[in-house]
Amino acid sequence: MKRRVVITGMGAVTPLGNDIRTLWKNLVDGRSGISTITRFDASALPVRIGGEVRGFDPLAFMSAKDCHKTDPFIQYALASALMAAEDAKLSLTPHASRLTGVLVGSGRGGVTTNEKNLIAFLASGHRAVSPFYTPMTLANMASGFIAMRLGARGPCLDVSTACATGTHAIGEAMKIIQRGDADIMITGGSEAALTPLVLAGFSQARALTRRNDAPDRASRPFERDRDGFVLSEGAAVLVLEELGHAEKRGARVYAELAGYGLSADAFHYTMPDPDGNGAARAMELALSDADMGHDMIDYINAHGTSTVPNDRVETRAIRKVFGGHANRLSVSSIKSMLGHMLGAAGAVEAAVTALALRENMIPPTINYDHPDPECDLDYVPNAVRKIPLRAALSNSFGFGGLNAALVLRTY
Repeated sequence: MKRRVVITGMGAVTPLGNDIRTLWKNLVDGRSGISTITRFDASALPVRIGGEVRGFDPLAFMSAKDCHKTDPFIQYALASALMAAEDAKLSLTPHASRLTGVLVGSGRGGVTTNEKNLIAFLASGHRAVSPFYTPMTLANMASGFIAMRLGARGPCLDVSTACATGTHAIGEAMKIIQRGDADIMITGGSEAALTPLVLAGFSQARALTRRNDAPDRASRPFERDRDGFVLSEGAAVLVLEELGHAEKRGARVYAELAGYGLSADAFHYTMPDPDGNGAARAMELALSDADMGHDMIDYINAHGTSTVPNDRVETRAIRKVFGGHANRLSVSSIKSMLGHMLGAAGAVEAAVTALALRENMIPPTINYDHPDPECDLDYVPNAVRKIPLRAALSNSFGFGGLNAALVLRTY
């Protein structure tokens, strides 16, 4: 029998709130977290908007000494993990610590630290580079810091698969529990890539919207007039637990994590397969892994980036997988409110999908004014939907043609 895995704790740092409850309330209220960038002077850049984390105080979660030694992506991840552990009421005994692992991924790692230290090096030479530069920039250090703080001595590793990172991390963590290598996995994704260089790079690639005059209206997944995604940042971490272990300690369960599928397009380094074959295969594999029929899925938390090709391809893939049932699905993209958090996106979206199942409420796709004829599903436009839910899919697709999907169901 396959070991069953449930979600027992969640924490988040996002442009719509620095805890999971505030994030959820703002999402169901249809609020946007996108604004003009204030962290650095973006006036000379063609794109001057983003999803900034605001009001976050790392000193609430770590010492000033540790703050000095960590990149923001590590700080976001650690804060989210500590909130998730508290939410799950985890208290690790020496025995339990050996069966508790950490798998928190990042697509870009310590890119903030990279930029700052390169500028210092070019201006003043090698003595201006931080002695902590190397550990601050390693993508695996989010997992490392979390393991050290919580005393988790089980499997500890990193996943980095661009925009699919968070979903891959959660799926792989689920598999670690299922094969018996851990009873608890602390897992998710973190990203702090809202920097001048990264913003310029995505802008030069013409991947970003340039609606600088209307930030809160800029991200519009599946809508006719969308023109690119909004770069964002943050983190989400989930506590996954083997069902019997969770029941034995009386843990609250948000949802069951039932299936995981992954695939590659093997098509192009940035563009998705236009037929949606890879994305469809990931969804099919997730459903098969969950041993669930297509008609059991009520909701899809879409990747929904607000780029023209990606939204159309995801729509085709959903229709390819679900056939006639696609017309009965509710599909929404919370990137309309959060922007694209890159390696953290899938983790935030999995957490929100679990809350949607628990609360029987689907966050909307905001800024949906005009349908795109090639995006012809029910995208839950502009207002929260209250509806009984049994199971849901959460999709993530990354550069390099990397696809991941999770199936969650009510418990």
